[in-house]
Amino acid sequence: MSGENDLRALLRGMRPELNEGRYVFCTVPGTTVPAGTAPVATVLEREGLTLVLRQEDADAAGLAYDYTAGWITLRIHSALDAVGLTAAFATELGAHGLSCNVIAGYHHDHLFVDADRAAEAVAVLEDLAARSARDRHA
Repeated sequence: MSGENDLRALLRGMRPELNEGRYVFCTVPGTTVPAGTAPVATVLEREGLTLVLRQEDADAAGLAYDYTAGWITLRIHSALDAVGLTAAFATELGAHGLSCNVIAGYHHDHLFVDADRAAEAVAVLEDLAARSARDRHA
């Protein structure tokens, strides 16, 4: 099942959803996920394995982190080759002083924003979606 490619449809239908909890980015040497952790994402880099996991899992495993994030899922099924969605929401969030780390899954885009401003980020994205819906005939 292919995802949506049309940028206006993607923006109108993104339906940002804030997942429960606080998430952190950690790194471990090698390629093994530490026992007792359940990452929501992993990225293998030359320097080690990046883990994105719940803050409490990182704390329990004694893993260091510098950044605590809220996890927002855009509920629209975006195509992996869609053009402009990341630029549009990153620009909007940036205009509000909100940093954003993005991970694309097969079905959805996942945004990690400052945990203390996560609700604000959702509101910014909802406003962008509402404006895109109003402008759909432009």
